[in-house]
Amino acid sequence: MDFKEKYNGYLEDFDRTLKLFCDNLDCRPQILCDSLKYSLDSGGKRVRPVLALAVSDMLGVDKRKVSNFALAIELIHTYSLIHDDLPEMDDDDFRRGRPSNHKVFGVGNAVLAGDGLLNTAYSVLLKECRKGVEFVSAAEFICDCAGVYGMIAGQSADLMHEHDKNFNEATLNFIYENKTGKLLTAPVVVPSILGGGRCYSELKTFGRDLGLLFQITDDILDVEGSFENLGKSVGKDGKEEKYTSVNLYGLDGAKLRADVLAERCRTLLEGIDGDREFLLQFVDFVRGRKS
Repeated sequence: MDFKEKYNGYLEDFDRTLKLFCDNLDCRPQILCDSLKYSLDSGGKRVRPVLALAVSDMLGVDKRKVSNFALAIELIHTYSLIHDDLPEMDDDDFRRGRPSNHKVFGVGNAVLAGDGLLNTAYSVLLKECRKGVEFVSAAEFICDCAGVYGMIAGQSADLMHEHDKNFNEATLNFIYENKTGKLLTAPVVVPSILGGGRCYSELKTFGRDLGLLFQITDDILDVEGSFENLGKSVGKDGKEEKYTSVNLYGLDGAKLRADVLAERCRTLLEGIDGDREFLLQFVDFVRGRKS
């Protein structure tokens, strides 16, 4: 089975979970339900759920134990995208080739849609906690990755440093490790927690480095990519003087940094027993992506 075929297999597995969730979503008023489903149904690569399922396979953990955690992570990720596109944040009119949530439903409803997805994710996690202590630990890990010790902290630092004239690596790493890295670490580490903690530290480091690689690749694509491939505006980071790896290292330096991170990710995986082939190819997929 080649990489694309296996990726699509994981994607189909998760899409069944997501479809069941959306089919049972019946909140009121209707505009709230419509706005939630609009962003959840907008496609995307579903990188985080795919990672959760792939790491489960590598560790020999039953994917059924992981599926609702993957759902919760995707709900959190989708809420973050809705809020990230708002005028007060990145002010982007498009997401995945379609108008952003706030352009369709208005800013107020987009805020509520994001809030609704986050709270519903926590409801999903609380239900999982009834199954045992390892499920509690996995839920706690996701909450920490999404909250003030993770993604929220990174987003706040990103806004605070938006118009800085001087860039330094420590600040950039803090932003990237939290804003992007924590929510890519969660799906990698959760299967380890549910599997008794096997390879916990290695996978935590792998998730961090993969998150850095993912964000630096985003920076490169903001310079070299296109709306047709990305489905969102390009060139905004430079115009808005965002704190990015391209601004710190230059375009060639950012590419070199991405290559180093990709190699670090591969080295970490090669130290783990199990079928690592898909995840090794996943690293190459992240480094070489065009969208």
